[in-house]
Amino acid sequence: MGFDLEAARINSLPEDAFYISDFITEDEEELLLQKIQTAPLPRWTQLSHRRLQTWPSALTKSNTLLASPLPPWLVSPVIDPRFDSLGIFADSPHGAPNHVLVNEYRPGQGIMPHEDGAAYYPLVATVSLGAPIVLDLYAKRDTDQGEGSESVSVGAGMRRPEFRILQERRSLLITREKIYTDFLHGIAETQKDEGLSAESVCNWDLLREKDQFASGSYERETRVSLTYRDVIKVSRLGNTMKFLGAR
Repeated sequence: MGFDLEAARINSLPEDAFYISDFITEDEEELLLQKIQTAPLPRWTQLSHRRLQTWPSALTKSNTLLASPLPPWLVSPVIDPRFDSLGIFADSPHGAPNHVLVNEYRPGQGIMPHEDGAAYYPLVATVSLGAPIVLDLYAKRDTDQGEGSESVSVGAGMRRPEFRILQERRSLLITREKIYTDFLHGIAETQKDEGLSAESVCNWDLLREKDQFASGSYERETRVSLTYRDVIKVSRLGNTMKFLGAR
C-alpha cells in the first residue's frame, strides 16, 4: 500500500498537517484493538475523562524516557514499513517514534485544549481506531501557559476552535512545525459532533466517507487513538542507575 504524503497535505492549515484516510486496513484495525483491549489491567491509567495506556513507559519528572523498545504490535505495520516508507520521522532525533500513548474516548469524553510541550520533537502522528472524532485547534494566546505532555490552556475551552479536523477510523493524522508549536489541540466533551461540513472541517476533501457526515453531525462511538511521538531525552538503564547512585 503506497501513500503520497504531499497529496495528503491539509492545504487550509498553516504548515504542516497531513491526513491519510485509509492508513491501515480493517483487519489491522481489528488486531490493534484486540491487542489494546487484552493488555494487562495495570497498563491502563484511569483519568477523570478517559483512560490511557503508555508505551513503553511514562516519562520521568525530568521529561526523560527510559530506553525500552515498543512492543511489536505497535511497530508493525504502523512504523514498519509505513512510517518508514513515508519518512515521517526521518528528521527526528532518533529517526523513529519511541513513545506511544493509547487513549480511549467514550461518547461524551474528551480532552481540554493543550500542547504537547518541549519533551517531544515537534511532530505527532496519530492513528484513529474504532470510530471517528473531531480534533479542535486553537491558536495560542499570551495567557496560554504550561509544559509537558498535557499542558492545559486555562480558558481555551471557552473559545471557538480556529480549525477542526475530522479523523475517521483507520486514518492517520500528522501534525508538525507551526501546527505543533503555535496551536493548542483538544477534543470536545460531547455525545455528538455537529456542524460538520466542507466549510467547517478543514480536511473535508480528504475524507474517505463524506456521506457518513452528510447530515452535518455524528453520534459519538468509542474511539481509540495511537499517538506516536519521539521523546528527545532518552536514558539507558545503566545511566539511570548510575545517576541514582546505585552500585
